[in-house]
Amino acid sequence: MRNLPISDFLVISIGAIFGANARWVISRFAARIISPVFPYGTLFINVTGSFVVGFFMIWSSERVLLDPRWRLLVVVGFCGAFTTFSSFAFETMAYFQQGQWIMMLANFISNNLLCLGAALAGMAVARAV
Repeated sequence: MRNLPISDFLVISIGAIFGANARWVISRFAARIISPVFPYGTLFINVTGSFVVGFFMIWSSERVLLDPRWRLLVVVGFCGAFTTFSSFAFETMAYFQQGQWIMMLANFISNNLLCLGAALAGMAVARAV
């Protein structure tokens, strides 16, 4: 820890503030507008976060050479606080414990397939622009 610059912690923290607040706003909006029964907000956040990480990592390392602190801001800070894998895991296991097998499988399959697809799409878009 002695060699880690304090500026890196600040950059990550700034990204995390925005990521955590975006997560909260989107989750509440989805529950109110779409449905509180299925965790659509978590699904949307996981898919878009996967796309952003896939896009930004390729774009910032292959297309333009950005200062590495941009990756700390966007990927580690923002997406680290924005994406909700822990929420996904809890919600999936809650369906399991409640015996709601179809909801459990729907949540598991949709999050995994869509997030992997979104990461791949982000990588492809970054290479195409």
